[in-house]
Amino acid sequence: MTRADAIVAQGLRKRYRDRYALDGFDLRVPRGTVCGLLGPNGAGKTTSVRILSTLLRLDEGRAEVAGFDVTRQPDQVRYRIGLVGQHPALDEALSGRQNLVLFGRLFHLGRRRAHQRAVELLERFGLADAAEQPVSTYSGGMRRRLDLAAGMILAPAVLFLDEPTTGLDPRGRNEVWESVRELVRTGTTVLLTTQQLDEADQLADRISVVEAGRVIAEGTPDDLKTRLGGDRIEVVVAAPTDLAAAVTQIRRAADDEPTVDVDRRMVSVRVGHQAGALVDVLRALDAVNVPVADVALRRPTLDDVFLHLTGHRAATAEVAA
Repeated sequence: MTRADAIVAQGLRKRYRDRYALDGFDLRVPRGTVCGLLGPNGAGKTTSVRILSTLLRLDEGRAEVAGFDVTRQPDQVRYRIGLVGQHPALDEALSGRQNLVLFGRLFHLGRRRAHQRAVELLERFGLADAAEQPVSTYSGGMRRRLDLAAGMILAPAVLFLDEPTTGLDPRGRNEVWESVRELVRTGTTVLLTTQQLDEADQLADRISVVEAGRVIAEGTPDDLKTRLGGDRIEVVVAAPTDLAAAVTQIRRAADDEPTVDVDRRMVSVRVGHQAGALVDVLRALDAVNVPVADVALRRPTLDDVFLHLTGHRAATAEVAA
C-alpha cells in the first residue's frame, strides 16, 4: 500500500459453505476520492465492505484501510473509518444534537468533546437550525445528512456508504450528494455502493464493477463508457415496411452492422465518436425516401456499461449486495 492509497485489497477470498463470495477480489482507492462499487446481486460487494470495515474476517488475501491491516490491526482501522448503512441509525425521539452527542459518547468521546463535535457537524451538514428539533420532524434528506454526520463523528479518514439516497426525493438526493462532495473536498475517502447508476456517475471519481467475487472492470465513469465504443444513433422509421431499406442505408453510412428492434421500428448503430455520423445517416435515408419518425444520438450510460459487463441492466439487480 502506498501513502497515496486509502484502501488496498489484494486477492481477497471469503467462502460461505460451498461457494466463494469473494474469489480474488482486488481493489485500490486513492486518498481523497470516491470509489463506486457496482455489481449484480450476490457479486460480493457487501462482503467486501464488511471485510474492509472489520465486520467480517477474510479467509485469504490482504487488505489495508487508512494504512492499517484489517486482520492484524482491526482496532486501528475502526478508529479511522465511518460506516453509514442503508437505513439511518437514528433515534427519532431525540433531537439532531442529542443523536450526535449520543454517537460521540458511544465512541468514547468525553462529554464536552461530544457536545462540541455535535455542534461542528450540525453546522457542517446544514442542520444547525434544526438541531433541537426531534428527528421525527426531519425530512428524508435531513435524516440522511444527520446519519452522514453521525458517521463522521470521529472525523474518519475513510467513509463507507451503502445506498446513501435510497428512498429520497430529488431534492433530498441532491442535498446528500452535496454533503458527500464536501466530505471529499476536505480529504475524506469514500467507498460507495449504490444501485442508482446516475448517483455513481455524479459522485464517483472511479468505479469498480464486481462480478462473481472479483473486480472485472474499473476506471473513471467516462473511461468505462468510452470502452463501449462511443455513441449510438437510433432511428425510428415511419413504417415497418421501411425497415429493410433503413438497415441497408444505415449500414453503408455508418460502416457498421446495425441492430433492429422490429416492434419499435428502430434501427440502431454504433458510430464511435464521428462528429458527422448523424448527418450522414439522415442523408442516406433521405436519398432512398425513407421517412423518419424519430432519431437520436445517444451517448453510452453507466447502465450500458453494466449491461455489457454483467449481462443485465442495473434496474434488475440489487446493486448493494
